Amino acid sequence: MSAANPAAAPAMPVRAKAAAKAQPVTVAGRRRRGPTPARILAFVILAVFALAWLTPVLWAALTSFKTEAEAAAMPVTIVPENGFTLEAYLNVLREGLVPRWAWNSLITSAAVTLITVAISSLAGYALSRLRFAGRQMVVMLIVASIMIPGQILIVPLFQLMLSLNLVDTYWGIILPQVVAAPMVFILKKFFDQIPFELEEAALMDGASRLRIFWSIVLPLSRPILGAVAIFVFIGAWNNFLWPFIVVNDSNLMTLPTGLQTVISAYGIQYAQNMAQAMLAALPLIVVFMFFQRQIIKGIATTGIAGT
Repeated sequence: MSAANPAAAPAMPVRAKAAAKAQPVTVAGRRRRGPTPARILAFVILAVFALAWLTPVLWAALTSFKTEAEAAAMPVTIVPENGFTLEAYLNVLREGLVPRWAWNSLITSAAVTLITVAISSLAGYALSRLRFAGRQMVVMLIVASIMIPGQILIVPLFQLMLSLNLVDTYWGIILPQVVAAPMVFILKKFFDQIPFELEEAALMDGASRLRIFWSIVLPLSRPILGAVAIFVFIGAWNNFLWPFIVVNDSNLMTLPTGLQTVISAYGIQYAQNMAQAMLAALPLIVVFMFFQRQIIKGIATTGIAGT
């Protein structure tokens, strides 16, 4: 039996390194595909759509930093001759109660989010796991209620708040917004995908449904609960019509409603209107920047769940 050639031993690692370099980089066990004409075309189309969406936002931001004369001047200029200014923002802050309105929006939006997530998760779990007479009819009614425009319910809701003496109160703003049929349906469909076997052991140990819901189901549902909470918060923050109708006291107005009361006596003030829009959108931009990963993960999880 011949001895192994010692000179050939170090040659193997060299060839292995060369072969490893020749292999394409893999991500999560998949080969990373290089640019193809279809991928480049898709990227260009998405970039065009993104630019089309961002153009009005950028235009509003630039206009908000102009003087009223430059904002209304023709021809339109992107960069004003005299430079940008904070005049429009200072006028809005001077003439209104922006900090107070922002605080009201934060309180009402947070309360709406907490109550809506609690009610929707309990209702969705009950419709997913409990078997009772009329269950399918309840699910059908929830789905059907999604197609009802919210504006149709304005008059009966206002009459209800008036009879309960909740007009011009925080609860008058909060309570009509806590019933969200789409969120109930989304959570119900997500709970349907959780294996029932995970709950059987707890049932055999004598755990109640509420304990199972709190200790098993909710921890498994954090992505979808986070997404639902963010969507509800954004909707409550942007809600203009209902707070505008139910609140007349300027100290109780939310930010979108209060900013509309800051109207100059000189007609339409374009720079001031754009400054109001940017002030109203700024908190939502911050929320999205901090929670965009949860939003994307929640949407992806919801899609896997079949909603």
